Amino acid sequence: MLPQSPAHFSRLQTPHSGYHWDSSARRFFEGWYYRVTLPDCGQTFAFMYSIEDPIGGQPYSGGAAQILGPNDEYLCRTFPDVTTFWARKHALGLGHWGKRREGRGERGEETKLKTPGSLQPEQFTEYIQEGYQATATWHQGSLREPSGAAAKWEYQIQPVYGWGDANRLQQSTAGWLSSLQVFEPGWQILMAHGLATGWIEWNNKRYDFENAPAYSEKNWGGAFPQKWFWLNCNSFEGEPDLALTAGGGRRGVLWWMESVAMIGIHYRGTFYEFAPWNAQVHWEIHPWGNWRMWAETSQFTVELTGTTDLPGTALRAPTADGLVFACRDTMLGQITLRLHDRQRNMTLIQAHSDRGGLETGGAPWDDVWKSAD
Repeated sequence: MLPQSPAHFSRLQTPHSGYHWDSSARRFFEGWYYRVTLPDCGQTFAFMYSIEDPIGGQPYSGGAAQILGPNDEYLCRTFPDVTTFWARKHALGLGHWGKRREGRGERGEETKLKTPGSLQPEQFTEYIQEGYQATATWHQGSLREPSGAAAKWEYQIQPVYGWGDANRLQQSTAGWLSSLQVFEPGWQILMAHGLATGWIEWNNKRYDFENAPAYSEKNWGGAFPQKWFWLNCNSFEGEPDLALTAGGGRRGVLWWMESVAMIGIHYRGTFYEFAPWNAQVHWEIHPWGNWRMWAETSQFTVELTGTTDLPGTALRAPTADGLVFACRDTMLGQITLRLHDRQRNMTLIQAHSDRGGLETGGAPWDDVWKSAD
């Protein structure tokens, strides 16, 4: 079996860590995002996994693995066979097998992998030529495009923050209503901050790292957002214990659409949340190149900006029309964050990073998207 989460990490497991598909034939997708940032070279690897209509036999049934690598380079492989995908129902754990090789047992007999599931790391290396497996504390995989572009990776993860105060019950990112099939898609930050140790090979170049900032999130549902934006960073200059995730979108709520956004900050053991149920959240997002958000509660205010002069990289995302190019990302964005305590009239955080994740997705993006102030 794959390495399990140690007992003292179990308190950091967030709601919605398990797989959400109910085995029905309704339109459904689930997606996972793992990221590790390498401070020594300033580069980031973002791994994106998805499964659509896992019942099989549907026009969009299948899985995919995408990687946004150094200098926003891109690699993608699809896994049409949904029967070789696996995921745990009550904890974070998933994988998809592509090409496999047969092996020999201890007595020389031929062995075959039958039921997809977690493997010991050495078993995965021996049998799985293409595929991936991931939990809260382990991430491993191998992909190769027909062009020859390739990636392999193995690293352990030590979770530091889930989604909430470090010593309290972890929270649903989208509130308790995300447990119901009311708001779709659902969104959950699985690990706002962690430390990764291991290696990644990218086109024959090996990157070794120890205690590098790591992050993971997921989304799922039977409906798809019309339009969205996202800012994320846990590699700030001089602030190793600071993690930011912010985003917003237009999503379906029963028979209408709503625009919502939130900002979440983990800093020195404390979670600062700015969400529709406890704060006023505002945004001004350009089609590309400029992200601005600000929010206030009775005690705190936050200001957040993201900018980039880079063109970004087009990524695929599950949509009503299947997995298609639907968003643009960079992992080399400039992010500035300021958190102010209104009651004590003091700035708690003033931070900057040039290793931020920035994204816009969906449509239309004909103009600047401003919140209704």
